[in-house]
Amino acid sequence: MSNQIKAEAKRLGFYACGIARAEPVENESVREFKEWINKGGHAGMQYLEHHEDLRFDPRLLVPGTKSIVCVALNYSPHKHVKGFADYAIGRDYHDIVKQKLHELATYIYGVGNQSTRYRAFSDSAPILERYWAQRAGIGFVGRNHLLIIPGMGSRFFLGELFVDVELSYDSPLRQHCGSCRRCLDACPMHALSADGFHADRCLSYLTIENRDEIPTKAAERMGETFYGCDRCQQVCPWNEKAVPTDEPQLQPTEELLEMTDDDWLTLTEERYRRLFKCSAVKRAKYSGLMRNIKAALGNHNRRRTDEQTE
Repeated sequence: MSNQIKAEAKRLGFYACGIARAEPVENESVREFKEWINKGGHAGMQYLEHHEDLRFDPRLLVPGTKSIVCVALNYSPHKHVKGFADYAIGRDYHDIVKQKLHELATYIYGVGNQSTRYRAFSDSAPILERYWAQRAGIGFVGRNHLLIIPGMGSRFFLGELFVDVELSYDSPLRQHCGSCRRCLDACPMHALSADGFHADRCLSYLTIENRDEIPTKAAERMGETFYGCDRCQQVCPWNEKAVPTDEPQLQPTEELLEMTDDDWLTLTEERYRRLFKCSAVKRAKYSGLMRNIKAALGNHNRRRTDEQTE
C-alpha cells in the first residue's frame, strides 16, 4: 500500500513522497524550537508561539492519525521573474499542494466522504513540516534551515496528509551539508548564523510577514528583489542540478514576465489584484508590496543615477 501511495503521488506531480509514523516530536527538536521562540528568533510571527501541544504531537492535531504522508512539489522555475523569489511567481502553492493531496486521499480511501478520516496540509497548520519531511526520508534540513532533497536541492513546497491507516515507514535522512557554509556567507543580512535563524534579519520575513517599514540597512541590501529572497538557495551546491518544474500552475504569466521597473513603481491596486489574483504574493498586501518596491527599486535607481553622475 505504501509503495502504491508513493507511485500515485508521483503521478499527481509530486517529486518526492515519504511516510512517517505519527508520534510525538523528538525531545531534542522540541527543545530547539522552544529555545528559538524564547530567544525571539521568530520575530513578529507570534502565531508560532501558539498551539505547542498540537505542534509537538500530530495525534492531538488530528485525533486518530497513525501515519503522515509527506510530499514535496518542485517549483524550480524555467524563467525567473525580476523582483520575486522563485516560489512566488506561480499560483498560490497552498491551494495547489492541498488539491493534489485531496486527490491522493481519494486514491487511498476511494471516492466518497473521507473528511473525518484524513486532513491535508501545506503550510496551513501548526506542523513542523521540515521535521516530518526529514522523518519521512524525503530530504534533510540544511544549514540554510530549508529542506534539501539530495540531487534536486531546496526549491520545493511541502505538504502532509494525516491518515488513520498504518503504513510502512521510511527512515530519516541525516544532514549532508558537511563543512559547506555558502548560504551563511551569502545571506545579505546575516540571518543565518551558527546560533540559528534570525527572522528579524531575513529579507523574506522583512518583505512578506513584516508590517512595519523596511529598515534602512535591509533596504540597502535588497538589491532589485522586492518580494522574498533566494540568495541562500542560489549559492547552495545542491541546487546546481535542479530540474525546472513542468507544473502548469507554477509558471509565471506573460504579463508578470513583461513588467518593467516603471510598471512596478506605478503599479495600481487594480493591476495588483489582477496580477496576483490567485497568488501567494497577496500575503504582503498591496501596501506592503509597494513599500518593498519603493525600497528596492528606489535605492537601485538612486545608485544608478549616482554612478552615471560620477
